[in-house]
Amino acid sequence: MCGITGWVAFDQNLTQQGDTVAAMTATLADRGPDATGVRLYRHAALGHRRLAVIDLPGGAQPMTADTPDGEVTLVHSGEVYNHPELRAELRRRGHRFTTRSDTETVLRGYLEWGEAVAERLTGMYAFAVWDERHERMVLVRDRMGVKPLYHHRTPGGLLFGSEPKAVLANPAFPRRVDTSCLRELVGFTKAPGWSLWKDLHEVEPGTVLTVDRDGVREHTYWRLETAEHTDDAATTVEQVAALLDEIVPQQLVSDVPQGVLLSGGLDSSAVTALAARHQRAAGERPRTFSVDFAGYEENFRPDEFRDTPDAPFIRDVAAHVGADHRNVVLDSRELTDPALRRAVVAARDMPIGLGDIDSSMLLLFRAVREQSTVALSGEFADELFGGYIWFHHPAARDADTFPWLAFQNTYTADRTEPLRPELRHALDIGAYVADEYAGAVAKVEHLPGEDPFERRMRTSSHLHITRLVRAMLDRKDRMSMATGLEVRVPFADHRLVSYVHNAPWALKTRDGREKALLRQAVAPLLPASVTERVKSPYPSTQDTAYAAALQEQTRQALADPGHAVFAVFDPDWARRIAETDPATVTGALRTGLERFLDFHTWTDLYRPELDLP
Repeated sequence: MCGITGWVAFDQNLTQQGDTVAAMTATLADRGPDATGVRLYRHAALGHRRLAVIDLPGGAQPMTADTPDGEVTLVHSGEVYNHPELRAELRRRGHRFTTRSDTETVLRGYLEWGEAVAERLTGMYAFAVWDERHERMVLVRDRMGVKPLYHHRTPGGLLFGSEPKAVLANPAFPRRVDTSCLRELVGFTKAPGWSLWKDLHEVEPGTVLTVDRDGVREHTYWRLETAEHTDDAATTVEQVAALLDEIVPQQLVSDVPQGVLLSGGLDSSAVTALAARHQRAAGERPRTFSVDFAGYEENFRPDEFRDTPDAPFIRDVAAHVGADHRNVVLDSRELTDPALRRAVVAARDMPIGLGDIDSSMLLLFRAVREQSTVALSGEFADELFGGYIWFHHPAARDADTFPWLAFQNTYTADRTEPLRPELRHALDIGAYVADEYAGAVAKVEHLPGEDPFERRMRTSSHLHITRLVRAMLDRKDRMSMATGLEVRVPFADHRLVSYVHNAPWALKTRDGREKALLRQAVAPLLPASVTERVKSPYPSTQDTAYAAALQEQTRQALADPGHAVFAVFDPDWARRIAETDPATVTGALRTGLERFLDFHTWTDLYRPELDLP
C-alpha cells in the first residue's frame, strides 16, 4: 500500500536537503513498515515507505527507469488491479520488465503514454513521477479518491505527501489554521480539495497535477458522468452480479495473507461470499474479522440506527462460507485510553471527533494485521446503492441541503453549539453549507425529460459518491494504514460506480427496500437472515461507562483554562456536559465530548498556529 512524499523546488538545490526529505518520509512509516527509500535530484526529491504486498523482493521504491534523455523515477501508493493486462500490452510494445510489481507496470506505462497512463489504470492509487527529461513532477490520484494525496504550493514549486504529516515535517510549511479551515471541519460537506491546514489541499480524485518551471496545472482524467440506463431490471441485476464477480477476485491478488472485514450487513457479507467462493476454488479457507463490544449482544438496546446487534448475522455468514473467523471484542476501558485517542488523531491528522467508531476501527485493524496484510471491505455500497436511512427519509431526502446534514435524530445536533460564541458567529456555518450545496448540485448532470423525483435522487446519489464517500474512504484508509494494513474496496471500482449511479432509483429500491439492486444481485450467495436484514451502521458501544469516562477526561481538561482547545470550544458548554448524569448523555452530547477531546489532543500533538477571532 505504502506512503509517498516529495518536494519540487526550482529555486534551490534539493540534493542538500536529504535530512528534511528523510524526515518527511519517516512520518509515513506506519503506512509502509517494510522498507524506506529516498531519491534526490537538483530540483526534486522523492520519498517512499513500503508495505510489501506484490513481488515482495522486487517492488522497492523509488523506482527509476533510465532513458537516453534522463531518468524517470516513480513513487507509488496503492494497488493497480489490471497491471497484468497492462504489462502484457507494454511487452507487445517492446518494454522489458525486471520485476512482477504493479509499480514497474505504472512506471513503464508512463514511459509509453505519459500522464495519460492514468486513464488505463484500474485500482486504488496515488503516485508521483519525476521526469528528469523535462524537469517535471506528475502527481496522479485514483478516480474515486481511495488513496489520499495532499499538496502545498511553494514559491519555487510544491510539497506533497500521502498524509498532511509528511508536508508538516518540512519547515517550509506554516502550520496555520483559521476560520476558513474550520468551516469544513464543522460543516462536514467534504468540500473538494479541503484539508484542515491552511494552504494544504488534496489532489482531487481522478486528477493529474503537473509541476514544472511554468507552474502548476491540473487535468481531470475522470469524473462521474450521467448516461441513459437502457438495461431492464433483470439485466441490471445480472450486470451488477457479473461486475462484482469480476472485481472481487481481481482484488484478491496478493503475495501476502489476506482476509475480509465482516460486519454481518449486506455489503460486507456480499464481499465475503464472493471472496470465499474464489478462495475455496483455489483451495484456501476464507479468513474473516469483525469487531464487537463486551456485553453488547447480551445487553443490546435498539435505537434509531440499529435494530439488531451484528453478532448473530456474522455467525450466520461465517458458517455459510466456512470462514476462519476472528471476533475482536473491546471494552470501554480500552476505547477511552488517552493513548488510543492520540493514535487516532495522529492517524487522521485532524480532530474529527468520531470517538469509538474511529478508535474501535483502529483496534480492529491492529488485530487484523496480526494475521493479514490485506483485507477487503464493503465500504462504498451504502453511498452507491442507496443504503443510508436518509435516502429514504422524506424530510432529509427532500431538503435543499446535504441529506446527511438534514437528517435529524438523537445522534444529531447543532455542530456549532460547543464552540465559543464569537467563533460560532464568525464561522457562519449555515451560509457555508448552503454555498457548498449549491456548488455541488451545479455539477450534477441530468438527462433530458427526467422527472423531478428522479432528478432529486440522481442529485442525492451524486452528492454521496462525490462528497460523503470520500470522508468514509479517508477514514478507512487512515485507520488501516496506521496499522500497516491494506484495505481494498471492491465497491469503489469505477466501472461498477458508473453503472450503478446511472441505474434509475426505481431499480435501486425495486422491492421497496434499501439497496434492493445489490440485495437481488447477491442473494444467491448469502443466508436469508442477511439478505432480509435492515441496514445497520458500524457499531458503537452502548456502555454508559464509556460516556462517564469521556466526562472525567473533559473535567481534567477543564482544569487547564489556558489550553489552546478553549480558543475553539466554549468552556461553559464543556463544564455543563461534563456534569450531566452519564445515563442521560445522548449520542449527540457524547459526540460533542468526543470532538472536544479530539481537538484537545490534536492541539497538543500538532501545536498549530490558530488564527481565530
